[in-house]
Amino acid sequence: MKDNYQKIVDENTPKEDTINNAIIAFITGGIMGVIGNFLIDFYETYLLIPNKEATVCMLITLIFISCLLTSLGFFDKWVNFCKCGLIIPITGFAHATQSAALEYRKEGLVTGIGANMLKLSGAVIIYGIIGSFVFSLIRTLVGLV
Repeated sequence: MKDNYQKIVDENTPKEDTINNAIIAFITGGIMGVIGNFLIDFYETYLLIPNKEATVCMLITLIFISCLLTSLGFFDKWVNFCKCGLIIPITGFAHATQSAALEYRKEGLVTGIGANMLKLSGAVIIYGIIGSFVFSLIRTLVGLV
């Protein structure tokens, strides 16, 4: 009985085309990089913003666009198509946070949005901070030797 069930599950589980997914993620991730560089060049050339500040402006722009497209319902469809090409960069982090905020907005500002907005992305923040601390500590200790 259990073997029959597993056989039916295996037959009906959609197979992923990993090579095709990798190519799509590579291309869309590259396009995101080109868009990011274009934004930096735009801010530097036309708005005369120094490179360091232009990079921050680029990140803010990408975060705004991903939150806007998430709110309008487009970003989920693009992420489904692009796979890691859109979810790895800062846009994926903004999408995760915005999605949680939209999902819990009916519960109110504090108990809904405030309490649940970082549910998905909170782990990334925590482990990012811990990882940064550990690697900084290692780098400091190695530098002292």
